Amino acid sequence: MQRGLPMQPTVVLLREGTDTSQGKPQLLSNISACLAIADTLATTLGPRGMDKLIVNERGEAQITNDGATILKLLEIVHPAAKSLVDIARAQDAEVGDGTTSVVLLATQILKEVRGYIEEGVSPHVIMKGIRKASQLVRTLFDLDEMNVCLISPFYIQAVERIKELQVTVDKSDTVKFRDLLLKCAATSMSSKLIHSQKPFFSKMAVDAVLCLDQDDLDETLIGVKKIPGGGLQDSLLIRGVSFKKTFTYAGAEQQPKSFKDPLILCLNVELELKAEKDNAEVRVEHVSDYQAIVDAEWTIIYNKLELIEKTGAKVVLSKLPIGDLATQWFADRGIFCAGRVQAGDLRRVVQAVGGSIQSTCSDIERKHLGTCGTFDERQLGGERYNVFEDCPVAKTCTLLLRGGAEQFIEEVERSLHDSIMVVKRAVKSNQIVAGGGAIEMELSAYLRTHARTIPGKVQLIISAFAKALEIIPRQICDNAGLDSTDVLNRLRQRHASGQKWTGVDVDSDQGVRDNMEAFVWEPAVVKLNAIASASEAACLILSVDETVRNPQSEQAQAGPKAPPGAAQRALRGRGRAIAASFGHVLEGLEGI
Repeated sequence: MQRGLPMQPTVVLLREGTDTSQGKPQLLSNISACLAIADTLATTLGPRGMDKLIVNERGEAQITNDGATILKLLEIVHPAAKSLVDIARAQDAEVGDGTTSVVLLATQILKEVRGYIEEGVSPHVIMKGIRKASQLVRTLFDLDEMNVCLISPFYIQAVERIKELQVTVDKSDTVKFRDLLLKCAATSMSSKLIHSQKPFFSKMAVDAVLCLDQDDLDETLIGVKKIPGGGLQDSLLIRGVSFKKTFTYAGAEQQPKSFKDPLILCLNVELELKAEKDNAEVRVEHVSDYQAIVDAEWTIIYNKLELIEKTGAKVVLSKLPIGDLATQWFADRGIFCAGRVQAGDLRRVVQAVGGSIQSTCSDIERKHLGTCGTFDERQLGGERYNVFEDCPVAKTCTLLLRGGAEQFIEEVERSLHDSIMVVKRAVKSNQIVAGGGAIEMELSAYLRTHARTIPGKVQLIISAFAKALEIIPRQICDNAGLDSTDVLNRLRQRHASGQKWTGVDVDSDQGVRDNMEAFVWEPAVVKLNAIASASEAACLILSVDETVRNPQSEQAQAGPKAPPGAAQRALRGRGRAIAASFGHVLEGLEGI
């Protein structure tokens, strides 16, 4: 009689309730989750894109069509789909624009290769094809022939071809270069709420970037202040610094509010009498001893104020409080002061007027002071603002945005941020391409042609990548109410005949035009970064074949459980601390 096989013991690796999904179904599920996100963002693309009204759990509403902002507000919890949120944020931080495009491109790549996954093609073969296609596209944007020559003769031809594609504007010609920046800023605003005010805000964005140090281009030095009320045309660009009036005491109303060519002193010093109860115990036997202590405190602050007056400064700013005594003292001598100035505003003041922030009132020399052409305190909307203009070393500026609703002003701020980032990238790299789907159609046609020279399954993947690039012009057509099939056929025909800058025209019935001549320009780095990020995100999602999800991660306050009795021990310790503190209080009362 044949003996039965020995029973294998059950091995438990994961906690009970842990969800494990693996294999092809899990991969297809991840792709479906990403496509659901794309369906939400697709209608926001292009100059005729729609806006999204998102309400959070507190009932606060935000209206926007910025891809990164929408994904952040949606609070996506799907593990694989979160990678799309990451690439949108990376695109927003790196180049500012193209956040919706990068998500749509990544999801469309996944959609095109989904059929090959279902047919059993290995994900590694698909990832190899995607990376190959992305590499071909990147070399089209690479102008360094020294690096290209090490790869293959094909790349040399690609570089020579992209030299014909990209348009380089000479920075030495300031008029043409400024016109380039204006066109790039206007293109980034075409899909925003402020598209009707493109000329006004394009000029504002370009002037803001040109105010910065052209070697550093730190966009954080561009201050943005939102003032409800008024119209969009009431927005201002201050070539210097402006910040909201800080908290002041009664004596501030007697201070002068306007100066011509004043000396400005920035401090990190507290000009306020210390309270007697600040954790200090002083034992005195005579009233005269107590009076000597009070007189010493007054002498210290008066010495500080006299040292400040000797510097000749007419505007005194401090990050720390300036008390009522100092405020009245400055008012009697015709000096303006402001305390509790935010650190960012004080840093931008120093960048604009010169000088440096002082942490002491002694040994202040003229080189430590800044100056500006005019300083005044003016009423803007329902608030008062301190404005520094005509700053001699201005490496910063301030945008004062006006508008009706608070949500509208916030969207204007986001739109201007995107335009400022685009202009910044255009200043650093003066190479541009035509937008409106023109560069995507040209790259798609190029990849289709090159795919025929590659044997094996990679040819199919590169062709799928080429088809995925067409999602940008297709979605622009759909959002504008055009027949996308008809327009894309015209675009393919024109690009095949050598009209490389033909893109979508949402303003005409024909639907196509030369977008380079129509001044629909974008920095080449925006497209390069979007294609590279989308390719890497698609490969990342395709490389995941198993998801292990702990049920505890689904809870609102996920985290390890506290050991038994921890709460009681914590309460007992807190009770002893409270009792000890009461003991000190009682001892103090008995001493009194």
